[in-house]
Amino acid sequence: MSTASRPAARDLFRSCPLLGPVGEGKFQCARQLGIDSQALLEPSVSTSHLARMGEAGNGNSVTATSTDTHDRISKWCHSKDTISSLYAQDPTQSPGQIAEKLWASHHLKSPSTKAPEHRRPATVEDLEWARACGNFGNTQPSELFLRAYHDLLQCLDHDALANCVSPQLCGSTGFVPLTIIAPLNDQVRHMSNLIARAKREVCLATNFWKHSQASDMISDAMIELSRRAGERGQRVVFKLMYDRGDAKQFLEPHQMVKEKAWTGDVVGLPHLSKIPNLDFEVLNFHKPPLGTFHSKFMVVDREMATISSNNIMDNDNTEMMSHIEGPIVDSVWETFMVSWHNKLEPPLPCRDMTAVSKPPPTYQEASFQHLFESNGAFRIPEKPIDIELPEHDPGNPHYDDTIAGEIDRMRSVLRPRQGESHADAICRHLNKPTKLDLHATAPKREPDLHYFPFIPTPPTNAVPIAMASRKPYPNLNNESEFVPQNECFLSLIRNAKRSIFIQTPDLNAKPLLPALAEAVKRDVQVTYYVCLGYNDLGELLPGQGGTNEMAARSIYEDLHTSEEKERLKIYFYVAADQDHPIHNSFKKRSCHIKLLIADEAVTVQGSGNQDTQSYFHSQEVNVMIDCPIVCRTWREGIERNQNTVLFGRVREDGCWYDRDGKLAEGSMGTKPGKLDRVKGAFGMIQKARGA
Repeated sequence: MSTASRPAARDLFRSCPLLGPVGEGKFQCARQLGIDSQALLEPSVSTSHLARMGEAGNGNSVTATSTDTHDRISKWCHSKDTISSLYAQDPTQSPGQIAEKLWASHHLKSPSTKAPEHRRPATVEDLEWARACGNFGNTQPSELFLRAYHDLLQCLDHDALANCVSPQLCGSTGFVPLTIIAPLNDQVRHMSNLIARAKREVCLATNFWKHSQASDMISDAMIELSRRAGERGQRVVFKLMYDRGDAKQFLEPHQMVKEKAWTGDVVGLPHLSKIPNLDFEVLNFHKPPLGTFHSKFMVVDREMATISSNNIMDNDNTEMMSHIEGPIVDSVWETFMVSWHNKLEPPLPCRDMTAVSKPPPTYQEASFQHLFESNGAFRIPEKPIDIELPEHDPGNPHYDDTIAGEIDRMRSVLRPRQGESHADAICRHLNKPTKLDLHATAPKREPDLHYFPFIPTPPTNAVPIAMASRKPYPNLNNESEFVPQNECFLSLIRNAKRSIFIQTPDLNAKPLLPALAEAVKRDVQVTYYVCLGYNDLGELLPGQGGTNEMAARSIYEDLHTSEEKERLKIYFYVAADQDHPIHNSFKKRSCHIKLLIADEAVTVQGSGNQDTQSYFHSQEVNVMIDCPIVCRTWREGIERNQNTVLFGRVREDGCWYDRDGKLAEGSMGTKPGKLDRVKGAFGMIQKARGA
C-alpha cells in the first residue's frame, strides 16, 4: 500500500462496523496493510496524554540500553507473524518448531540474565514507545502501568520469548468478570463448570496434579463434557499439562503421558472409554533440577481463561483465581502452546477463532448484569436466600449454566444452619476439603461483608492487560533474574506513589526486600500478608531467602525512624473463621494467594510467589491489569474472605505474638536452630514440587 493511500485506509478502519472499535481486531488488520497502528488512536489517548505522564513520573523505570534495543523490540511487537498465526496456517508443526524459526527461541531456551546495575527515568518517548508496542486499542493505560510494561519489555532483548508469548501478544486488553478467593476446591468448582460448558477445546495447565477430591471434580467434568459433546454429535479436544517429576525428564523435559499412567492411582484421570467424545492428551513437564512448571491456568474455547494460584490436589489453602475474557485470552492461549512445545495431536480446533474477534461471553448474560446494585456494588452475599441447592461436589456434581447460577448455589451452601454462627458456617466450608475438625475462634458476630468465594466485577469497558510471566530456569544458581515477571513486580514497587499491597505465601526474594524498604522511605504505605511458617524448612536452605519472620525482621531493620516503621504493615494470614494465624506445618488454615496491587490502580495476579524459587527458577504465568475497579473489588474480596487485617499484625522483630506475649505455636522465630536447617532438605523437595 502506498503512503498516500494510508490516510484513507486509516479512516476506513476507524469507521468500519464489521471490525468493531479500535483494539478489537483493527490493529492486526492495520499492520497487515502497513498502516501505523498508533494512527488509529484518537488524539485524546496519544502523545499529549503520555507527555503529561512523563512530566509527572518519579523516574524509576528501566531505560533501554540503546536505541537499537528499542528498535529491535518495537519491530517484533509490530511484525505480522506470531506463533499462533503460523500455527493456524500449518498445525502440523509443533509450537517449538515455529518458535525456533520465528524467534530463534522456544520453551527450553532459558538464558542467564542479570538485572541492570542502574536504572534511570523513562522519558516521555520511552512511554510513547511502550504504548505503541502494545495492542491497547482505545484504552488509556496509566503512567504506572506503562512504566511497568516498558520495563518488562526490556527483557525481550535477550530472548524474544522471555514472556512465554510472542512479543505482539505481550500487551492487550480484556475483562475480568469474576474472581474467586476461597479454598482450592472452590476454584476447581468453577473450572469444572467451565469445562462442562466447553464447545470445542480445553487447555488446562497446572503445577502439581494429585488424585484427590479436586482432581475428581475435573474428571467428573470431563465425563460430563464428553456426554454433552456426544449429544451434539461433536468431539472436543482436551489438553492437560502438569509437572510431576520423572527421571526421563533429564533427557526430555516434555514427556507425553500414556493412558496407563494417567489412569493410575497417583493421577486418577478417567480412562478413554469413559470420555469417548474427547480427544485427550496429557503432557508432563519439568526441566531438572529446578525448572519447575509452576504455572496454573486454563483456556476454554479460546473465549475465556482462568489465571490461578491453585494446584490440583487437596489441601488447606485459600487460593485466588481470576476469570478473564477478551483479546488477552489469545495471549494466554499462545502461552499454553509455547509451554506444550510438542506437536499437538489432534490440532487445536480454535486455532483460527481468535478471542479478539468475539465479545466477552459473560457480559452477554442478563443474569450476570443483575448481580450488582445500581452503584456497581456486589451485596448479594449479605442478602438472605431461601432456596436449598445441593453443593457441587466430587462424585455428586451439580453443574450450572451461568456464573450467576454458581453464585446462587454457593449462597445456599454458605447459609448458616440452625445453631450456627456466621463464623461456624465458614468453618464448616473451610474444613471440608481436607476433612478437618477445627472449630471457629473468630467473634460470633454478623460481619459487614459476608464471607463469599465468588466475587464478580461489574461490567466495564475493556481495560489494558499485559502478560508478566517467566520461563523455567533449571540451573543451580540465581542468575535468571532479568525476566518480565520480576521487572513488572519491581517496577510497580519502584514507581508506586501512595500504596503497595502484596499477598503471597512467602516473601523473601533478594531483590524484593530492599525495594520494599526504599518504597517505605519515600512515603509509600507498604502492606503485605504472608502465611506463617509456609514451607519454613525449604526456605532455610542456603540461597533460599529465609523464613517469612526472618524477611520481615530484615525489612524493619532497614528502616530508621518510627514514621517509616509505621508505614510498613506486615501480617500473617488469619482465616475468616479464626482470630489468630495458624502455622502452616499444622495444615489447617494456610494461604497460597499471589497478588500485588500498586496505588489501588494496577495489579498483578497469577502463579508467581515473591520468593526465591519463583523469582529465579519456576515458570510462572501472571497478568498485569490496569483498572482501579478491579483493584478495589479484589481488595474488598481479600478483606471479605479473611481476618488477617484484624488479628495478624506482626511486631517489628518480624514475629506474631498472642495476647500472652507468646510466639505462635510452631514458630521458630527469627533464629532457627541447626536441626531446623538440616530438616530443610525435605522442605526443598516440597518447593521443587511446587507445593
